[in-house]
Amino acid sequence: MNTENDRLNRLRAGQTELGNHVIDEFMAGRISRRELLRRGALVGISAPVLGGVLAACSSTPAPSSSGKAGAIINVGIITPAGAINPVTIDDQGGLDMLGQTGEYLTFSDQQLTLRPQLATSWSSNTAADVWTFKIRQGVKFHNGHPLTADDVVYTYKLQTNTKTGGNALSAFGGVLTPDGVQKVDDFTVAFHLTAANGNFPYLTSSDNYNMIILPNGYDPSSWQSSFIGTGPFVLKSYTVNKGATFTRNEQYWGAKAKPAGTNFTFYATQTPGILALTGGTIDVLGQFSVTGGEQLLTGGYNVIKLKSSAHRELSMRCDKAPFTDPRVRQAIALTLNRPGIITALFKGYADLGNDSPFAPVFPSTNTSVPQRVKDIAKAKSLLAAAGHAKGFSTQLIGNDVLEIPDYAQIVAASAKEIGVDIAVKMESSSVYYGKATFGNSDWLDATMSLVDYGHRSVPNVFLTAPLQTYNAKAGTGTWNAAHFNNAQYDKLSKEYIAAVDLSTQRTIAGQIETLLLDQTPIIYAYFYNYLTATGKDVHGAYPTAIGHIFLYDVTKS
Repeated sequence: MNTENDRLNRLRAGQTELGNHVIDEFMAGRISRRELLRRGALVGISAPVLGGVLAACSSTPAPSSSGKAGAIINVGIITPAGAINPVTIDDQGGLDMLGQTGEYLTFSDQQLTLRPQLATSWSSNTAADVWTFKIRQGVKFHNGHPLTADDVVYTYKLQTNTKTGGNALSAFGGVLTPDGVQKVDDFTVAFHLTAANGNFPYLTSSDNYNMIILPNGYDPSSWQSSFIGTGPFVLKSYTVNKGATFTRNEQYWGAKAKPAGTNFTFYATQTPGILALTGGTIDVLGQFSVTGGEQLLTGGYNVIKLKSSAHRELSMRCDKAPFTDPRVRQAIALTLNRPGIITALFKGYADLGNDSPFAPVFPSTNTSVPQRVKDIAKAKSLLAAAGHAKGFSTQLIGNDVLEIPDYAQIVAASAKEIGVDIAVKMESSSVYYGKATFGNSDWLDATMSLVDYGHRSVPNVFLTAPLQTYNAKAGTGTWNAAHFNNAQYDKLSKEYIAAVDLSTQRTIAGQIETLLLDQTPIIYAYFYNYLTATGKDVHGAYPTAIGHIFLYDVTKS
């Protein structure tokens, strides 16, 4: 007998992309039966198919929630590293704040599926170098200003301008320039890319967390005073390093948020956040690590576990001795017992990394490339061949969040097995990131740097920002802490990004994975599951693996 999923999959077959987006929105509970029928008619879904979707879903129970709407939800997150400016934020706490009131053209959900948000549809030309987006009508910013294509054009021109030094350039460098952002009409925008990009819509999504849409002409440096956006909550107050409060946006274009409001408390480390949750002071903990958070996994809390591409990048300066020799970099990588690290730090809630950004969660990852394993004998041999038979001393600077300090100590202890003495220094996010520019950031300037990278639904940003050759004018390599410069890598990464079909992507991915194993500018030891916890009486929190925590559906019993 066919399952309801089988029935729905058959109904989807032959539908346009927009038609399937309408079906997805209905299945996710974002639109009503009436709205399904209205939108379905507009995009050409036949009456029999619409009836079939309603029938298939009618026997599937809605997500259960015994809680009541209208509560004030208390949330704990990591302290934002700096000013909440949509152009400059580059940290977990900052993106959490952006996502409370701001919205994106598209939304990447927990299954890595793109859904419409401020764009209702998108399509490309045959070459995949021009993408056209239809903008949702009837949306207003919190100040009453109606959303139009002018706001989208302004936002994207701002974020792709290399003179702003914005962090969105980590995704758009070599992809989109201000001149490529063009208004077609009041509710249509075309993006003319510098090269073909099969995954471009993901760069317009919540994955690219800087890209909330701003009102035309709005000064992003003023954003912290208003948190202006189009989202389901509006700012009530924000206190630097302390917290923020939000109230429900009663004029929201979509379904109104269930909580009457939210209170955020900022924590410099995860320990006080865990204590706040276990003590009942907060209802939701935005993220926690297995290390230090074991109590939350033993029962008594709702724990949301998401497979992800989130990871830590251990960069080694390819332009500074002794790491100018790839044999030295390989030797460090060969000291790590990766399965042991996953057990010790994550109790199994992570996947092995193979020193490339291609995580197991990505469909394009080429799993035929052999996994790197611990090999002390080979590591010593490589080190001796590079002229360092007696080892050497260096320093590792890392971001003092979650399990990173513990991982750094494991790296240092592992390196001692081949005579390498690594002095570990952990810094707060604000100190470690600095200005997030070369010459002004321990993250980007340290000889060895250990940084957290949030999840993405496609590997594009991981392939470009930290690994492509730095070019300020082109906007490439903006997060290249390894100072890696490899023409063959640059060529392959561009070919991967231009590829539209999965088979081609997987073939090129295998070549990139092999090259990075040989060069090892960065060690990718693991890709960890993203963990969020709530009280047992709290329902409907929706984290994403990149680090957002969305609260519009939260109820509390």
